[in-house]
Amino acid sequence: MDAFVDRDAELRRLTDCYESTAAELAVVYGRRRLGKTELVKQSIADRDGVVFYQAREKTKALQLDQFASAAAETYPGIERIQQEWEPLLGYLAEQDAIVVLDEFPYLIAEDESLPSVLQAMFDHEMADSTATFVLVGSSISMMEEAALLGNSPLYGRATVTLDVNQLPFSAAMELLGEPDDPAEGIRYWGVFGGTPYYLEAATDADTLGEAIFESILTQHGRLHNDPDYVLRMELTEPARYFSILEAVAGGATTRNEIAGVVGVDTNQLSKYLDRLERLRLIERHVPITEQPERSRRGRYRLRDPLFRFWFRFVYGSGTRYDAIGPDSFEQLIEPELADFISPVYERLCGDALRNLYPEYTITDVGGWWYQDHEIDVVGFTTGDTLLVGECKFQSAPTGYDALATLESHTDELRWTPPDGGKRDCEYVLFSRSGFETSVREAADSRDNLRLVDLDELVAALD
Repeated sequence: MDAFVDRDAELRRLTDCYESTAAELAVVYGRRRLGKTELVKQSIADRDGVVFYQAREKTKALQLDQFASAAAETYPGIERIQQEWEPLLGYLAEQDAIVVLDEFPYLIAEDESLPSVLQAMFDHEMADSTATFVLVGSSISMMEEAALLGNSPLYGRATVTLDVNQLPFSAAMELLGEPDDPAEGIRYWGVFGGTPYYLEAATDADTLGEAIFESILTQHGRLHNDPDYVLRMELTEPARYFSILEAVAGGATTRNEIAGVVGVDTNQLSKYLDRLERLRLIERHVPITEQPERSRRGRYRLRDPLFRFWFRFVYGSGTRYDAIGPDSFEQLIEPELADFISPVYERLCGDALRNLYPEYTITDVGGWWYQDHEIDVVGFTTGDTLLVGECKFQSAPTGYDALATLESHTDELRWTPPDGGKRDCEYVLFSRSGFETSVREAADSRDNLRLVDLDELVAALD
């Protein structure tokens, strides 16, 4: 498996820093397991004058000693420098070095003055330097406090700020070796998402069922406790947050629903939801016709597919899956998998909309709902056309009822073209298992209905 794909734009931005004729600061952050370290290592491969230091949870004295040792491999003269951050980093700045401080939050935890040391260097001492300092961190809260928020010491000093996210679908499929069956690829995506570490674990098995059992369900699996570990690194009250995430994964999507499941007052719930949003663990989405900051119809969902799977099927399960053994996937997970995958499939359909309709300039893509009416995929265009779609990730072919429902719900969606004219609607049905004859006949007889199977969907996501 090729362990590194897709990050071309991020690599270019880091390369620009290294080749700049001025001193540069780059901040690379994001949740654990997303490949930040590998990204930076790829960016410095074959470059001279690099100091790479991966911090650990150790005392400041040990961190300084190990950093100086790492730097001495490239700059032996640093061994004569006093082992404090200011003189060590100042010496490397004079050498025009590329200095990578990986897991920067571990360094801050032992010396909270370090961001201020770097601030003073960039404000007063770097005029004649072409050095680049790269700060890498998985603790989003600590990286924000050190470098990203308005009151942080390094705010405004970074030339490049990279918020590393999951890989897109096409890159994830590349890591998996391009599954022959597009449905299988979507199922892998729906469970393991676009996190490189999780995808790597998935490739250790021959089938999806084996990958899920061996890496997630069994207590000895690589990923069995990974969400727990990642969350506890960020959260000071994990029990309450875990209950909220479990509620959302179980289908409680509104504030009132979540509060009712967790047993928390709605007003008190806000601080927990805001924190989880800041940590990119959940996201709030609203009907495409409404403004997020004003809408009262927002729904919450987990951003990471594996976290969603873990809280739906694994959290609190004890030794249940080990007791049943490898058959636990077939007996307990597979019957629910299509329903579990459906929301992820809908988002993939939305992601593909622009490539499926290149003749339109699509300004916004999202979903829409109001009372009992709901549309899976909606696209607003700059012209008179409204794009609407229904998504079916079921084992049976999609029938005419799906089209009739889509048309009925579209009648309730209030959207007027930007020029105020009459709107035209383009309908698209996405289906995992093909279409009944009545639907195919309808598509043949009209020019505003498109049928998209899995092969076409996956091609549009590439």
